[in-house]
Amino acid sequence: MARVLSVNVGRPKDASWAGLGYTSMDKRAVEGVVRVHRNGLVGDVVSDTKYHGGPDQAVYVFAREDLDAWGARLGVELRNGHFSENLTTSGIDVNEAEVGERWRIGTAVVEVCHVRTPCNDFKNWMGLTGHDNRGWVKRFAAEARPGPYLRVLQEGVVGAGDELEVLHRPGHGLTVSLLFRALNLDHSLRPLFGAPEVLAVLAAEGRAKVEEYVAARS
Repeated sequence: MARVLSVNVGRPKDASWAGLGYTSMDKRAVEGVVRVHRNGLVGDVVSDTKYHGGPDQAVYVFAREDLDAWGARLGVELRNGHFSENLTTSGIDVNEAEVGERWRIGTAVVEVCHVRTPCNDFKNWMGLTGHDNRGWVKRFAAEARPGPYLRVLQEGVVGAGDELEVLHRPGHGLTVSLLFRALNLDHSLRPLFGAPEVLAVLAAEGRAKVEEYVAARS
């Protein structure tokens, strides 16, 4: 059964290695249920609001299976929340979810709308926590398994152990992994996301990149 293993939140902490001098990357599991609202989880504070947060990046998800795969490569055990995800899941390949796919988690309803793009702070965070971060951004990107950002369609509460139920799968086959490739690795894939039904749910940042690419070649 697809479910949430942990709900993770973080608040800004001073960090000389972070671009802003502070970061919320150190997210930790919380007990009980957490309120999910339009802009994210109660208790989770976005530090870099220029590039992160808002309705199109309300909740970030990463799978326990992918954490285990990275842990095996790094030779360590990665805790839930180590990649700064809000929800650590199991039993579902979140990178094969389609853009526009809708899930019920606890009493909240969410929609897959964007992907995480690794940044320099992520690289520094991995180095700070004792892992080899040489070429980390390229290594992480090359896998094209970034985990999705979710838009909140119905506010509610979530907690560890909640079932993740797929309510709607669009059926167009344009997945989280494919979207990441189109935006970051192979721009020639961007026209695949030009269909109106995809653009309608794609996060504003991704939509702008796809439309710009398609327009330049039409």
